[in-house]
Amino acid sequence: MNWLLDLTPDEWNAVRLSIKVATVAMLASLPAGIAVAFLLARGRFWGKTLLNGVVHLPLILPPVVTGYLLLLAFGRRGPAGAFLAEHFGIVFSFRWTGAALACGVMGFPLMVRAIRLSIEAVDRKLEAAAGTLGANPAWVFATITLPLILPGMIAGAILSFAKAMGEFGATITFVSNIPNETQTLPSAIYTFTQVPGGDEGALRLTLISIVISMGALVASEVLARRLGRRMDIE
Repeated sequence: MNWLLDLTPDEWNAVRLSIKVATVAMLASLPAGIAVAFLLARGRFWGKTLLNGVVHLPLILPPVVTGYLLLLAFGRRGPAGAFLAEHFGIVFSFRWTGAALACGVMGFPLMVRAIRLSIEAVDRKLEAAAGTLGANPAWVFATITLPLILPGMIAGAILSFAKAMGEFGATITFVSNIPNETQTLPSAIYTFTQVPGGDEGALRLTLISIVISMGALVASEVLARRLGRRMDIE
């Protein structure tokens, strides 16, 4: 057991950076995920199919292609990257923030799909009943819709987190593999597999990745069950 926790400083940095990147990616994409899921579930507008296709594009494209597109758009010379760097001082390329962006983009379709299915399962009659009692749409969403879709939101968030923890192709293409800056767990494992005698380090980080991901999944399951029991009681 000691050899599992006997990590080098670079390995600890990779673990901390992966958790940091995955958490930031999940939290930053959650508001947009809820909005897009609600739009796809309830909206009726021209281009809905196109929007749905664009949202799910990261699942279809090879991760390296997604990373290259992010590099073209958010690199220092890209239109979005140059604008953000010049006006807001935000730089994504070859920074941990870029890794969070790449992970957020790759996990976004999973988050949207889980939340969308949860929204589509909501009984519209409950919302209509609240509206007839004088509640405005914002209050109906906050008191009726949001509690009902909360398990789906948790599931989507955890799926996004798990995807971010394992993301490799888009991240290494967009922000490279820089120790202590952009080297996440998958990148560190890949580095270990490329050097002689790195099998032990790769195995350590692999087991740690499994523990973190399984811990997140178990926590989400427990939380979803507690929310379900509370809603049944109410």
